[in-house]
Amino acid sequence: MRRLIVSGAIALAAFTAGAGAIALAAGTEVSLPKRQWHFQGPFGTYDRAAAQRGYQVYAEVCAACHSLSLLAYRNLMELGLTDTQVKGLIKDIVVPDLNDDGQPIERPARLSDRFRKPFPNELAAAAANNGKAPPDLSVIVKAREGGADYIYALLTGYVPFDKLTPAQIKEFSVSKDDNFNTYFPGHKIAMAPPLADDKVTYADGTKATLGQQSSDVAEFLAWASEPWMEDRKRTGVRVILFLLALAGLMYAVKRQVWSDKH
Repeated sequence: MRRLIVSGAIALAAFTAGAGAIALAAGTEVSLPKRQWHFQGPFGTYDRAAAQRGYQVYAEVCAACHSLSLLAYRNLMELGLTDTQVKGLIKDIVVPDLNDDGQPIERPARLSDRFRKPFPNELAAAAANNGKAPPDLSVIVKAREGGADYIYALLTGYVPFDKLTPAQIKEFSVSKDDNFNTYFPGHKIAMAPPLADDKVTYADGTKATLGQQSSDVAEFLAWASEPWMEDRKRTGVRVILFLLALAGLMYAVKRQVWSDKH
């Protein structure tokens, strides 16, 4: 019986290893590069300077195709920006509205407005992007396995056609018109590389390398996906401290009540 169990375990391990090798060969399983993010861990907080730069990348590059519908412009003040600074950032943005007669108009954005959508509806977004609407980025970091690591890897994982090996071109049926990304499932992605070195000029003078922009926009999108994270962590720490104090008090009461039995 024991020999049968051992043989079965060996066979299962061999099958699992073989399946993993097949999946990797097929390009369906690629390990994401792990990065250290400021918001990781029980005491992690958002890097507000990085998130502010990330908003600049989103506004100047990503906002042309991707919406951020769950955020209002006033939420940017939670990144350390003042009322006046946010108003300056949105002064050239116009949003759709209705006038007193119910007629559609466009007016300057207010702090209370949600982020402007790049397309009036999903059908229009799909029509402008080869039949597939770009996803909303409001909770993209929470929605994608790997979170911020996936966003960073995706943005930095594009490989030009002339850098691909003949084996990769054949295996994944890649043509010169395709966009090959190391970390995208299936590797062929509809979105062309959105970022490159010096794609934006940072207001704070930070050198805008591809890696820096990718890291900053991932930080911003992580905040956008969970802007209340820091409050949640602070509440958790307070609850743990309270429970520890309560446990100590209960132990002291127990010792006092049963003192005559010791």
